[in-house]
Amino acid sequence: MDKELKTNSSVIDEHFKFVFQSFDSSCLNDAMQYALLGGKKLRGYLVNQSSKLFDIDLSKSIWAACSIEAMHAYSLVHDDLPAMDDDDLRRGKPTVHKKWDEATAILAGDALQTFSFQLLSDPSFRIRDEYRQKLIHQLSLASGAGGMVLGQALDILAETSDTALNLDDIIRMQRMKTGALIEWSACSGAVMNGENPSALLEYSKSVGLAFQIIDDILDVEGDPLKVGKRLNKDNNAGKATFVSLLGMDTAKKHSSFLIDKAHEALVPYGVKAKNLRQLASFVISRNK
Repeated sequence: MDKELKTNSSVIDEHFKFVFQSFDSSCLNDAMQYALLGGKKLRGYLVNQSSKLFDIDLSKSIWAACSIEAMHAYSLVHDDLPAMDDDDLRRGKPTVHKKWDEATAILAGDALQTFSFQLLSDPSFRIRDEYRQKLIHQLSLASGAGGMVLGQALDILAETSDTALNLDDIIRMQRMKTGALIEWSACSGAVMNGENPSALLEYSKSVGLAFQIIDDILDVEGDPLKVGKRLNKDNNAGKATFVSLLGMDTAKKHSSFLIDKAHEALVPYGVKAKNLRQLASFVISRNK
């Protein structure tokens, strides 16, 4: 799976280079491109693989794959700011506000967010207008005040709340903060082809939650050199996590249970979903 993800990441990076050729040179664009470098680009991989289920060519799906990676990169740039999680390291290198400054990081994040919708609305992304409109609308819901941004807000509020989050609270928060973009990614292929995405939605719900549980596990017992960011943040901040509420062993067992559910959801797609099944298994075996 590492090889497939690296190949996919390279394809996405090449498309970003192609699009950025039309941009004027500036420190803002340098910061945007810096934020897009590296990482597993798992969300973009989900877009391209879900598109393959419906025989959608890479020349089409790459626009949506880059769009979700731009949205994700924006969220990381802002998440790393001192007013949020205050991180110095991301993907094994200095965060944007450390390499430049806070103002540049804020503006780069803003630009990446709008860049995401620019990619989806580009005339070179040739899909039916009704499907494009649905992709754009669903991404705005997944990334905004009812999705990822709300999840981040709830996470910040939890740090100062007198009432600790329970398991249901954490599942709800993480479904928005992490899961919403993963769900959009996995369902995008069906949306681009006008198909019912219900099976892919069930798959992505399980994968997204398992992904966050593994993040919580790695925050406790991961290798910082492999993870590429500061560890033990949640524990040091006294935040409730899947590990703190379930215990390490139960958290690992539940993540495995979720991946089994993800595999079951893909049964309707048969052998065509082989890579999506492998990705689900990779989620709980990753060490970064």
